[in-house]
Amino acid sequence: MRRGAFIGLLGISALFGSLCGLMLVYSVDLPQMQDLERYRPNTTTELYDIHGKQFGSFSLERRVVVPYSEFPPILRKAILSIEDKSFERNWGVNLFRAIGAAYRDLHSKGRAQGASTLTMQLARNLFLSPEKTFSRKAQEVLLTLQIERHFTKEQIFALYANQIYLGRGTYGFEAGAQYYFSKHVHELTLSEAALLAALPKGPEYYSPVRHPDRALKRRNLVLSEMQQDGWITEAEEARAKDAPLGLKIEPPANSVAPYFVEEVRRQLEQQFGAEEVHGAGLRVYTTLDYDLQVAANHAVLNGAASYERRHGWKNRVQNIILAGQDPATYVHPDWTMPIEKDTYFHALVTDVSEKEIRVRIGQREAYIEPADWAWTQLKTGDALLKKGDIAYVRILATEGEKGIHAALEQDSGAQASLMAMDNSNGEVLAMVGGRDFSLSQFNRATQAERQVGSSFKPYVYTAAVEAGTKPTDHVLDVPTTFSTPSGPYTPHNYEPDYKGSMTVLEAFAESRNIPALRLAHQVGIQKVIDVAQRFGVTSKIPAFLPVAIGAADMKLFDQVGAYAVFPNDGIRVEPHYIRRVTASDGLPMDDPAPKVSEVTSVETARTMMTLLRQVTISGTGAAASQLHHALGGKTGTTNNYTDAWFIGFSPSVTCGVWIGYDDRQSLGEKETGARAALPIWMEFMKLAIAGKPDEQFATGGEKKQLEVTVNSDARSVTEEQKKKEADEDSDEDRTSETIKPVDRAPAPKILSPPPAQKPAEKPAETPNQQQPASPNPPAQNNVPKPVPVPGTPSQSPSAVPAAPAPAKPAEP
Repeated sequence: MRRGAFIGLLGISALFGSLCGLMLVYSVDLPQMQDLERYRPNTTTELYDIHGKQFGSFSLERRVVVPYSEFPPILRKAILSIEDKSFERNWGVNLFRAIGAAYRDLHSKGRAQGASTLTMQLARNLFLSPEKTFSRKAQEVLLTLQIERHFTKEQIFALYANQIYLGRGTYGFEAGAQYYFSKHVHELTLSEAALLAALPKGPEYYSPVRHPDRALKRRNLVLSEMQQDGWITEAEEARAKDAPLGLKIEPPANSVAPYFVEEVRRQLEQQFGAEEVHGAGLRVYTTLDYDLQVAANHAVLNGAASYERRHGWKNRVQNIILAGQDPATYVHPDWTMPIEKDTYFHALVTDVSEKEIRVRIGQREAYIEPADWAWTQLKTGDALLKKGDIAYVRILATEGEKGIHAALEQDSGAQASLMAMDNSNGEVLAMVGGRDFSLSQFNRATQAERQVGSSFKPYVYTAAVEAGTKPTDHVLDVPTTFSTPSGPYTPHNYEPDYKGSMTVLEAFAESRNIPALRLAHQVGIQKVIDVAQRFGVTSKIPAFLPVAIGAADMKLFDQVGAYAVFPNDGIRVEPHYIRRVTASDGLPMDDPAPKVSEVTSVETARTMMTLLRQVTISGTGAAASQLHHALGGKTGTTNNYTDAWFIGFSPSVTCGVWIGYDDRQSLGEKETGARAALPIWMEFMKLAIAGKPDEQFATGGEKKQLEVTVNSDARSVTEEQKKKEADEDSDEDRTSETIKPVDRAPAPKILSPPPAQKPAEKPAETPNQQQPASPNPPAQNNVPKPVPVPGTPSQSPSAVPAAPAPAKPAEP
């Protein structure tokens, strides 16, 4: 007996020593509880508009951390009933269940049971790998015991409820409630709370989006457990089980202003780093106006659709069946967007007959009737499309006896962009970089450099006004040949006529080419380029005379910022996206001040306002007068109608619109800035000026008051100009012709143009009209030579002959 007792004690001692050794080995690499006390989970960085509405986010893990008090009792009871009934009583480990769970983890070929208690799940999710080994299980037990010693049950539950994965990229029950039900966690009903509590065991297997039948059964199991535990009555259980899943999936983050959000992301990552931006839960208060952004989205899509309809059915559709794809599993990238009235989608054609086309958008069916494709001038549906085609449609109604009602549209590849800013402070209010962010993330508002056509002319006329030209001065619109480094250059107007002597105001409003070139030649093309660069244009512009009528590539972003100088009385406020940034605890991290400078005098800005306003009253942008508001702006169209522009402003908002193809193909005959771009601008501006019926441009002796302060180190532009001009050679890029006012009574005799002097400096490069098929082509380093010159809605794209002989206007 003594020997047996000795052997037994020896065995127990050996076992105890072994366990102590194992505990020592497994505890060596365990994290300290101080790490958990300082633990800060990855949280979502949220973006807010100027009214405090959240419209976008960045995250590595979609998580919104809330305190214990935010989790409603009904959710806490649901979680404990299905995950850990003894949570309030146990010390973190249920020994018998832990051993059983470990055994099943190691031997199960299917889905393993996993850890038993909430604290064990928390320990594993925070610090351990998902590998199924006894060593990992031992570490899990040790961590659980430490967590239970250092934290209260409420703290443990809050950590668990904010950390657990619930599928679809969401972590924590607050993020889950927002995603699955579009509400906060404290607003959950019994059935909704039970569904969320059902997900931790298998977020993908029980996904209510992918497997609603499995999710329903699991939810009902939670409800049964709650009733057995006495948390709810049988009547409450029955009502909750009869309720549908009731999903109200939140629209994907960044779906309203994806291009704007991407610009904000780039700026934040450059300033704070990617890890901080995507995981620190920053609060970014941006300059976006949500309502104006929605209006901008609609304006761009409607304008592009109107353009497409004008040019008839082109039958440029993809067929996924011919491409070898399965229609049953096909998913288009833009199907993540919510289906609402007047939204546009690419839809899969599922059935076609003479009188009806059936399409699928996600899991929902839609129909198209003959009246909805009448614009194509084809009478039957089977003449338009076939099964497997990807059609472009606009939603007319989301509910009806036959399902979603849609109209057939067309996406032939035409793109458009829009940007709007607040004149008084430079805040970017809305931005659209293309028709569909899901198909192309290239931002045509900030990244594309496109030929600007006559939207460049305000810089020409600004240079002339700074040199002393007045709106009432006269300039000749007559056949003219200019001497250029590449030889004689004979431009033409869009119209086949010339108007002789006309005022500067008339020439600008009608966007005549010859007068603009005369003024540019008079002041010097380099001075014109200097004006554009002072106003904020960052593109490289060659010192080449055709630039005066738009033979240069620029960004819409730069153009909008530059045009805002005019209603701002000569003050340039750099467009920007962010007002301020705070940390997750509310402490300020950044409060950037916009860059502000005086780039031209008040007198020059107001003289230019006279010209720009006339464009929208009687000139090429006269259609804008239908808005019955104080407006100004300028149209722009390039050779062969590859680019169409309109950039204009009210006293409070400047907005620019561009439309064209990425590969620079022609938009089509007569698709000018006034026809293609101006309607988009007008649709947006209707909302931008709503509620401001009495606003007027600044007049009189007082300078316009802005919400920003001119930088203290900014020099007076007028003094700088005078000093620069005094140091320049007087004959640089000038002709012997002077522009003088003429008497109104006898009409002046139209004289032949005087000989031009050779420019002092040869330009380094010439813009190439035939651009590569790229949204943002590299600069062309070609030898200077005469090139076609762009025109505008009422001015022609002009041809440049190799000799001084007269040339006919180029075909648009």
